[in-house]
Amino acid sequence: MQKEEIIQKIEAYPVIPVFYHDDLETCKQVLKACYNGGIRVFEFVNRGPQAEPNFKALYEYKQQEMPDLTLGIGTIMDTDAAERFLALGAEFLVSPIFIASIAKVAEANHCLWIPGCMTPTEIANAMFAGCNFVKLFPGETLGTGFLKGIKPLFPSMKFMPTGGVDVAEDNIKSWFAAGVSSVGMGSKLFKQQDGQYNLTDIAANCEKVLAWAKA
Repeated sequence: MQKEEIIQKIEAYPVIPVFYHDDLETCKQVLKACYNGGIRVFEFVNRGPQAEPNFKALYEYKQQEMPDLTLGIGTIMDTDAAERFLALGAEFLVSPIFIASIAKVAEANHCLWIPGCMTPTEIANAMFAGCNFVKLFPGETLGTGFLKGIKPLFPSMKFMPTGGVDVAEDNIKSWFAAGVSSVGMGSKLFKQQDGQYNLTDIAANCEKVLAWAKA
């Protein structure tokens, strides 16, 4: 998919689960549970020793079982990681920081890159580097008031808060009322019971949050 097509898909399915686990079978189960809950864009993150082999296997799995799911990679901190995961099939890149050199890799590969930004200066630097979608991180620290304050400065920029976005109707609706295009959701989306992920609850959470986001 082209960059603009992925942006359109994110806006159509504006909840992006953010997940990593060392165990591949757990990754597959969580991915499928999210898909069953209506998720069509998923961010696996580069946060552990099994990130590359698990991403490769997840990409192959989703191609066979869920071909309409768009799978990206998060926590990309340098150009080497960006290039490695693009070679493994990553359909978009996400970072917790802004590094101009990653923008060049993304542009060369016609790939959507969503850098993490925390200040107006960082957002402006991302914009001047060709980015039209940024991650507000950490979302819980910045809050909806920050977004409302800076959004008029960047009328064409799309925003996705990640970090602290909660499985609560008022929280989700407040972010979209403030003008975000999507939300990234991590641990709050993935319920565990006795140390195991409750796949039924994960699917139900995804379904609820998507409904609130689209309301």
